[in-house]
Amino acid sequence: MSWYSKALGLVGQPVGVSLMNGQGVTGVLCSITGGNLVLQEYLYQSQFATKQYPLNTIQDVNSFPGCSTPGPLF
Repeated sequence: MSWYSKALGLVGQPVGVSLMNGQGVTGVLCSITGGNLVLQEYLYQSQFATKQYPLNTIQDVNSFPGCSTPGPLF
């Protein structure tokens, strides 16, 4: 798991997670514990869900890049 040490430094940060099945999920990385990566994901309106992903189903974890355009776009 080459992504594991990188992900440990991203706890508490917004991340994108690539899964082995080709899907991707985004959210705030809450923890990596008990063989699972714990991610808080936005659902809709004011609802969030904390989801667990087994470590063996994860291909990579990446931090969000900074915004390329500063300030509001309107």
